[in-house]
Amino acid sequence: MDLGSAKLDWVAQRMNVMNSLVERYDKAEPLKGVRVAVSIHLEAKTGYLALSLAKLGAEVFVTGSNPLSTQDEVVAELRHRGLTVNAERTKSVDVYKKNLEATLNFKPNVIVDDGADLTVMAHEERREALDHLWGVCEETTTGVKRLKALESTGKLMVPAIAVNDAQTKYLFDNRYGTGQSVWDSIMRNTNMNISEKRVVVAGYGWCGKGVAMRAKGLGARVIVTEVDPVKALEAFMDGFEVMQMKDASKVGDIFVTTTGDTSVIREEHFKEMKDGAMLSNAGHFDVEVSVKDLERISKSKREVRPNITEYVVNDKRLYLIADGRLVNLAAADGHPVEIMDLSFSVQLLSALRIAKEHKSMEKKVYKVPQEIDFEIAQTKLGLLGIKIDTLTDEQKRYLQSI
Repeated sequence: MDLGSAKLDWVAQRMNVMNSLVERYDKAEPLKGVRVAVSIHLEAKTGYLALSLAKLGAEVFVTGSNPLSTQDEVVAELRHRGLTVNAERTKSVDVYKKNLEATLNFKPNVIVDDGADLTVMAHEERREALDHLWGVCEETTTGVKRLKALESTGKLMVPAIAVNDAQTKYLFDNRYGTGQSVWDSIMRNTNMNISEKRVVVAGYGWCGKGVAMRAKGLGARVIVTEVDPVKALEAFMDGFEVMQMKDASKVGDIFVTTTGDTSVIREEHFKEMKDGAMLSNAGHFDVEVSVKDLERISKSKREVRPNITEYVVNDKRLYLIADGRLVNLAAADGHPVEIMDLSFSVQLLSALRIAKEHKSMEKKVYKVPQEIDFEIAQTKLGLLGIKIDTLTDEQKRYLQSI
């Protein structure tokens, strides 16, 4: 059995919203003649997104959005199925960047991005790529922040759709997807029990909510750290302990960062941790757990299990999963397929919107149009056999009355 083919066939049977949308639009070939660059965590579900874009007529070029989240067997199968792929699983940032550059050489019209590395490279290092670029669809919280930073400084040169901010993305992907996939990775890599542990979740955005919720469901005692007072209060009212990281670091057994910011767990925290503390990151970039601090203050380090490195700090053993990179992708298979079916359907329809309307769009970050959210949700409900009510004319008039 070819593993890459088997993985793609498995998700193809379960990404039913995507399949329905492709069937709905493929006869018109709405992306015919459009060059689409897909920069994603390259595994089976994302590979199927790339194949779906090709079914709608696009010429698709694929690269990774993170050095360690690429699955080489999926790369090989996508090439076998006719796509151009510049990606490989690697710890080399230089190799990763060369693959991004190679993808921009194909002069894409639309970028489907995850983390905004390809988009930022086009704006800052390969500005000639902007001559052919119509727009960008960005999937992550981190990537949207970067695009808004470009916009605020007047450097964003194409329209961008904030796919991450679609309700059918963040309500399900960030919360249920991250929540399940993070614990899938931690459990499969550590083979440890969760129910007796004190779990520290850094950040209580949608990803943090999902991680905390699933940890609670597994029986853990959950501590949340936050810098936002409203989110901190929300976490407390949801039943979690809330404290500063300097205090949580002394009692936590498992740490998960979900903030999108840098040095959330750093030297001062490592020195306070218990022997055996487990460290992981669920943010897009490997900056939340300060690996440079760990490297500097540790007496020794060694790989004790696949994807787990032991650091000895003050004669205590600390364990880092997946080198501090995205724990659920660098050391596992990412979000559940049914969850990513929704997210990638948003990407698909957003790419169609860019291709069709880019000439009339401004150089700014756009919200996903509500009709896209509704089309995806209605399609999913239909596939589940669920019917919902519609407003009567009387109800519509009442809602519009003074």
